[in-house]
Amino acid sequence: MTDPKTIIATRVAQELKDGDLVNLGIGLPTLVADHLPEGITVYFQSENGLVGLGPKPEGDAVDPNLTNAGGQFVTLMPHGMYFDSATSFGIIRGGHVDVTVLGALEVDTDGSLASWIIPGKLVPGMGGAMDLVSGAKKVIIATTHTNKGRPKIRTRCTLPLTAYREVDMIVTEIAVILVKEDGLHLIERHPDVSIEEIVNQTEAELIIGDVTLMEV
Repeated sequence: MTDPKTIIATRVAQELKDGDLVNLGIGLPTLVADHLPEGITVYFQSENGLVGLGPKPEGDAVDPNLTNAGGQFVTLMPHGMYFDSATSFGIIRGGHVDVTVLGALEVDTDGSLASWIIPGKLVPGMGGAMDLVSGAKKVIIATTHTNKGRPKIRTRCTLPLTAYREVDMIVTEIAVILVKEDGLHLIERHPDVSIEEIVNQTEAELIIGDVTLMEV
């Protein structure tokens, strides 16, 4: 099987449409920008006040004053711009972000998300995730299916929530799952993984209908 993160990022990228304004969360979601389908133009936004993020800078292209919300060095496309955080969160809270892609510690049957804290561990905070999941038109979770064998797709989240019932889609290295009113619908599986294997690695109950193969 190809590297799990590459599989996830590639599949998520297929959900993006030409002209979308997209926010990518810290970590795995940032890889989505490297796997856009040919001919698709997407405008990437960072909640610290950037729109039009370009490729990862190399060498002399690194500007120490230009970073995304995760502190990673970034570039801006010719159409790019930067502005204050108040304007940036006005864009997010105003419902102008078409898609946000976030990682997860847990996500559950209702589409609730836990992504920012493990009790007893020191973390810097949830950042803009709470605003993004409530303000974006579509919320996609990009995550490995398990954490060292422990299911991350749960019946109910056990960790503190980032958002309640805001997730629309879950993409892992072995499955694509839609979150609907009646539960979690398995719609795609990795060609090398059976439906039974996916069910065994998922705590939440999956609704299984016409399951197609992921393009990997």
